[in-house]
Amino acid sequence: MRGRRRRLVGLTIALYLVSAPIPFAAPTAAELPVRLADTEYWALVDDLSEPGGFFNSDNLISNEDLYQTVVPELARVVAPGGVYIGVGPDQNFTYIAASDPAVAFIADLRRGNLHVHLMYKALFALSADRREFLSRLFGRSVPADLAGDASVGTLLAAFAGVVPEQAVYDDTRRAVIEMLTRHRGAPLEPADAAGIEFVLRSFFTAGPDLTFVSGGGYRRSRYPSYAALQTATDNEGVERGYLAAEPAFQRVKSLQARNLVIPVVGNFAGPKAIQAIGRWVRARAGVVTVFYTSNVEQYLFQDAAWDRFRQNVATLPIDGSSTFIRSCFNTCTQPGGSRAVTLLDSIPRLLDSAATGRIQTYWDVLAHSRYP
Repeated sequence: MRGRRRRLVGLTIALYLVSAPIPFAAPTAAELPVRLADTEYWALVDDLSEPGGFFNSDNLISNEDLYQTVVPELARVVAPGGVYIGVGPDQNFTYIAASDPAVAFIADLRRGNLHVHLMYKALFALSADRREFLSRLFGRSVPADLAGDASVGTLLAAFAGVVPEQAVYDDTRRAVIEMLTRHRGAPLEPADAAGIEFVLRSFFTAGPDLTFVSGGGYRRSRYPSYAALQTATDNEGVERGYLAAEPAFQRVKSLQARNLVIPVVGNFAGPKAIQAIGRWVRARAGVVTVFYTSNVEQYLFQDAAWDRFRQNVATLPIDGSSTFIRSCFNTCTQPGGSRAVTLLDSIPRLLDSAATGRIQTYWDVLAHSRYP
């Protein structure tokens, strides 16, 4: 009788296990989105942002001519589908195209950088391909017989030979502001609209020859032009920029169309933006896989603020592959005489080194980094 009872109990348990819900089969409460509604996008731009700060450059384009050298290693180390954080203008798009994140945040102290990225958001939406994108960016008609699959060097050389047209600029400016207004569901703040127009006018005036400008309008001859940056290569001579080939451009365009490139006004060492991004990512079971800092850490050390940045980074959800991209100016050597060298570093390893007292200066951060 006891044996029969044990068999019945065992059968009951087996039937319960078969019919009971399987915990790991249940859907997660939240996950990284495949698309954000327009209202969600603008809410994130506003809610994650801090008050804007000052920097002595407009940074309309980068001045890091070796920024593509890390792309092959970055693509090897970082799995797609993570979360990207970066700073500055459109060099971020090259790293986004290479690391293929689910979501990208561009956090910068300057509200002017928000204007740059809102302009780019509109240009991606208005342009079917790289030709239309560059036409609107420079205010120049698409040259006749310019092939859609042309190299980026061919594209830029063709546009350099076209006279800028006020009518093309005016049409683009109007279309950009109208697109952003419609997307936002409300007029832009006048200062933001003026900032976006300033960025567009700068590209219209200089075209592919636009260069980085230091504070006070001082231009160094050693700063690379927009054309030079877009035609740069990795260490093997391969062009890796987001404009180098149509598929890379379309990858960024798709992310922009789904409202998943989110510009934020934020200080890396500030009390809000980076931590708020981390909470948003963590709530959706995401992982920050890439953090592009440029050389912001140099200024944070100068302001005795790097440890606050380190504390902010420590709040981010990361894994063993999470990687910093940083730039070293003037003090790191590289063949060819470039002022800027791009480096990679492990985020968890740096946090561990900082926690154990091995990171005391900016030079310690640079020594902790590696060449690609």
